[in-house]
Amino acid sequence: MSQNNPNLGSRVQRNQKQHKSSKHATWIKKVIVGGLGFISLLIVLGSIVFMIFASSAPEISYQSLSSDNSTKIYDNSGHVISRLGVQDRDYIKSDKIPSQLKNAIVSIEDRRFYKHHGVDPIRIMGASLSNITSGSLNLQGGSTLTQQLVKLSVFSTAASDRTFKRKAQEAWLALKIERTYSKQQILEFYINKVYMGNNVYGMETASEYYFGKSLSKLSIAQTALLAGMPQSPSYYNPYVYPQYAKERRNEVLNAMASYGAITQKQAADAKKTSIKSGLVKNPKSSSFESVKEKYIDSYLKQVIQELKAKGYNTQSGLKVYTNLDLSAQKKLYDLANNDASVGFPNNTMQVGATLVNPKTGAVNAMIGSRKTDIQLGLNRAVQTDRSSGSTAKPLMDYGPAIEYLNYPTYQLVHDTPYTYAGTSTTLKDFDGKYEGTISMHKALVESRNIPAIRTLENVGVSKATDFLSSLGMSFSDPLSLQNGIGLYISTEQEAAAYSAFANNGVYHKPYLISKVVTPDNESHDFSSEGSQVMSPATAFMMTSMLKGVMNQSNGSGTAAYIPGLYQAGKTGTTQYPDNTYNGYLPAYAAMDSWFTGYTQNYALSVWTGYDHPYQTGNYLTAAQTDIAQRIYKYEMQYISQNQTNSDWVKPSNVTAVKSGGQTEYYKDGYSSIQGDKTTGYAGGSLSSVLDSTKKQTKDTKSNKSSDDDDDKDSQKDKNEAKKSAGSNGNNNNDSNKNQQNNQNQNNNNGNNTNNANNNNQQNNNVNNNNH
Repeated sequence: MSQNNPNLGSRVQRNQKQHKSSKHATWIKKVIVGGLGFISLLIVLGSIVFMIFASSAPEISYQSLSSDNSTKIYDNSGHVISRLGVQDRDYIKSDKIPSQLKNAIVSIEDRRFYKHHGVDPIRIMGASLSNITSGSLNLQGGSTLTQQLVKLSVFSTAASDRTFKRKAQEAWLALKIERTYSKQQILEFYINKVYMGNNVYGMETASEYYFGKSLSKLSIAQTALLAGMPQSPSYYNPYVYPQYAKERRNEVLNAMASYGAITQKQAADAKKTSIKSGLVKNPKSSSFESVKEKYIDSYLKQVIQELKAKGYNTQSGLKVYTNLDLSAQKKLYDLANNDASVGFPNNTMQVGATLVNPKTGAVNAMIGSRKTDIQLGLNRAVQTDRSSGSTAKPLMDYGPAIEYLNYPTYQLVHDTPYTYAGTSTTLKDFDGKYEGTISMHKALVESRNIPAIRTLENVGVSKATDFLSSLGMSFSDPLSLQNGIGLYISTEQEAAAYSAFANNGVYHKPYLISKVVTPDNESHDFSSEGSQVMSPATAFMMTSMLKGVMNQSNGSGTAAYIPGLYQAGKTGTTQYPDNTYNGYLPAYAAMDSWFTGYTQNYALSVWTGYDHPYQTGNYLTAAQTDIAQRIYKYEMQYISQNQTNSDWVKPSNVTAVKSGGQTEYYKDGYSSIQGDKTTGYAGGSLSSVLDSTKKQTKDTKSNKSSDDDDDKDSQKDKNEAKKSAGSNGNNNNDSNKNQQNNQNQNNNNGNNTNNANNNNQQNNNVNNNNH
């Protein structure tokens, strides 16, 4: 047929192509229609969701827009204890704000400010495109000045609150503001509300703080600096980060020139100005966040830091509920500042202390200074630059030994001459003597150093570090054997760590804030989830030994003993390095003194010492090392009055054994084969251990009785031994008395103390004979 009609084939091919083209066009139309339909559906659904979210938006008023929106801090009973942001803000009206500043802000923050009605779709689309191309999926970057004002006035600035719901409400309120207030009023609200760093709010206040003059007297360069700071006040702080501040200032100048607010020449000239030109050399401290009640100063400072760490801005009109027990806090403050029975020798000696609830990790009280008028100053309760002395032994030595090596409390350990491996450095105990083979229980009660380090050798520093890590402690440098008698940790860390002993081996990270309520009445609750970091058996056995530190006559912490109260604890005293004596310090001079103790309801860690321990006279005498114990004792007595007083219950897998009235414990599965690998000792029967311990205890008591009878020859020998060992002050009462008697003879030696830098403390552990 094709031969009779040669055009037929071509017509068929054309028809096929037309059919295919028609089908392709139809498919494109369907895709376009479907896409438009889908977009329309998204718009409808988005509008519905937007209206739902907008309907639940908080009310916004003139008061919230114009006020400083102070944040209220509450104690654990719901009482307001402080208001943040109520001072140090000089409000400036719109007609007094220089147009130069207004133009600078609009140029860099919202160039279409005078054209939009609170929300700028063009700005949003541009920001969205930028976020997509940069790989960011957040909703930041499209906010107008009006939306920023809403966020500053009624919403939290926390990163966790950057949700679609919040952005929808923010946009809705911005539209409402634009219908209610003029552009000039909105700029006025914004300029007076923004945070400008260094606890300064509002640009008029910032102008006085940074340049010592009002906004109307600022140069173009200075105006540009202030206009650019709200984006990141800390990062663009000209005192701290001048390079970043300069870059941001120049960015604002370029934006002003592009916007037409200034000429290119003015911008170029302003860029040549030094970023520090005109800055006040010693700016007046802001009174923002000031507190009338000095006794909550340290606690409040830590609350503010915790609040900022969670992403909240303290000027946002928040309600912050804390774990503060105001009564316990007042008592702690009085003990440190007003109670003569504590025995502080002068106003220079300092203190740091933290009180924690072992069951939750809630910090109930904290004090970080005494006898100071500096508000929100140094908080020594959270500083980690002082050695904790022998309070480290339960955490790094004996706790891990029970947990990992299954040591019983009567494990034999060796108090014999010891030299650190690979060195010529010897370690001695506080009295310069050796007690031979004794039980671990006795070694801890008397705070013997050598048995603790031998135990740590058996555990291994790596395993001990793991144990500490589970208790919330991390260290920038690897730990060593020497840290077994001194860790650089804070009282907050130590109180929380000892809380795990009190709480059947469950650790809670310490925290101060329990709840934050934002201005839109959204509540955010906070707690510390517990983790089982050691077996209940380990916690119980450690507690059984630590009780003896306080209630046994040979214990190092008898000054902290509270009759009738079930409690446990440990002393810690650090000595000066041997090379700092040089005849200037008495042999018993101590650098730091700690006591950390606990009941089932509270754990309290106390540090005492001097900020500059190498300055003349800034050392602790033997008697003064008891001050930390007395602070613990009087505080714990006070807060335990209306609390239950319960003893710890022995776990079912722990067996109790008695000999001569002394109770010891071991875990199920303990084998006498386990022993001291350093000396090759392979354990032994319970009777042999207890007999040895009993004999040692009798000898100790005999020596103690002799001391109490003022055997001068014996005392002289003991003091000479201490001096030759370079030991620290013994916390035992009998030894304290003798050392204190020698204090007057040596006082003159303390008047020319070596002025070594405090950084040398990091190396003290090698030669310290901590107690």
